[in-house]
Amino acid sequence: MIITLSDTDTRDVARELVSRRDDGGVVATGRVLTLIVLAARGDDLETIIATANDVSREHPARVLVLVAGDPRAADRLDAELRLGGDAGAAEIVVMHLAGEVGEHPEAIVTPLLLPDTPVVAWWPSTPPQVPAASPIGALAQRRITDSLADPDDAAIFARRSGYTPGDSDLAWSRLTPWRGMLASALDLPPHEPVTAVELAGPAGDPSVDLAAGWLADRLGVPVTRAGTGEEPVPADAAGEPKAPVTRVRLERPGAPVTLRVLDATTAEVAIGDRPPFKVALFRRPTVDCLSEELRHLDPDAAYARALRGLGRIRRAEGEPR
Repeated sequence: MIITLSDTDTRDVARELVSRRDDGGVVATGRVLTLIVLAARGDDLETIIATANDVSREHPARVLVLVAGDPRAADRLDAELRLGGDAGAAEIVVMHLAGEVGEHPEAIVTPLLLPDTPVVAWWPSTPPQVPAASPIGALAQRRITDSLADPDDAAIFARRSGYTPGDSDLAWSRLTPWRGMLASALDLPPHEPVTAVELAGPAGDPSVDLAAGWLADRLGVPVTRAGTGEEPVPADAAGEPKAPVTRVRLERPGAPVTLRVLDATTAEVAIGDRPPFKVALFRRPTVDCLSEELRHLDPDAAYARALRGLGRIRRAEGEPR
């Protein structure tokens, strides 16, 4: 069910939500959180809504999508309510803001927050410099950005300077399968100390920088980050994200470890002189990354350490900083 409210206000939106619930059309009980999505003009709104819809099947939520409009236009709020089958396990409210209305998003969402449930903010593309200091960020227990979709080429380094506990980034979630593979390889004998690391990936992919920062912080050894000369591409022709880190080599005295991505679903691991073996590589669409972030709403200490390690990365000769 889709309900359109033109030139409206939050009281009418809230009244409509309550009315539909009382009529048996929507049941608000069982919602575990409020997800506030802050979309910029030019974002692919339907893809963003579809992602939130899919995520709600694991995390039933009230989803408030705020779409920034022209701040010079006349004040106006247009809302679209997607309920029932059109919203998965969520109540989705899409609100287009124009004029001064868009300057105070916290006033728009506050009457619509579910009581006694966590608030999560997600910026699909362009977040504020310090998400926690923004009006919506101040309301949220968890703040999720996506440096890969950010127009700023150095977005992940801005995340480091503006980090507040509770922040996270989907560029970090995309590394989860890769981090698991690397940890499993290091669990195999011989158990020698790592003395240096070199890893490579697309020159502008923030996940590669985070991987390097994570290794620099956890291992305390020199980490060199090399580029592959490729442009950062969030998805392949089938719509699935490509592996961010294409190769990593961990130097050890007798048996270095090399992990090399062969394609979107397969990686090869070599340990010393042993014959290499292949492992499955799971591709992670945005919905999987966002779902992972919503499973734990406490501060992500590992992500914070990876950001801290960014300052210790060495760049291969000719690589931009």
